Amino acid sequence: MYLNEFDATMKLIQGKWKIMILYELYESKTVRFNELQKYIEKISHKTLTNQLRELEQDQLIQRKIFKEVPPHVEYSLTESGQSMIPVLDVICNWGLEHISHDKIQRLLCNEE
Repeated sequence: MYLNEFDATMKLIQGKWKIMILYELYESKTVRFNELQKYIEKISHKTLTNQLRELEQDQLIQRKIFKEVPPHVEYSLTESGQSMIPVLDVICNWGLEHISHDKIQRLLCNEE
């Protein structure tokens, strides 16, 4: 249960790494676990696993299992996850305009 629509939206994306995961999936379309871990760099295996499970449970991403040798899993955005990107862009642009860049470790929405 959520307090209101703002609470509902924020709870879907709260978490230190969820926005980075969503942006990487948006940019790359389909990504394997190890690729996500390389992109995020400082995230632990356990934390990435947990964040991916939560995003999947919230239906923002989908997980596709390939039962081949060796087996692997790929992640991509769902339609709902795709619809979240413009919301994240607005938040990102606000941060770029109002937060000093020397206080930001890594820019996401300005990456080429």
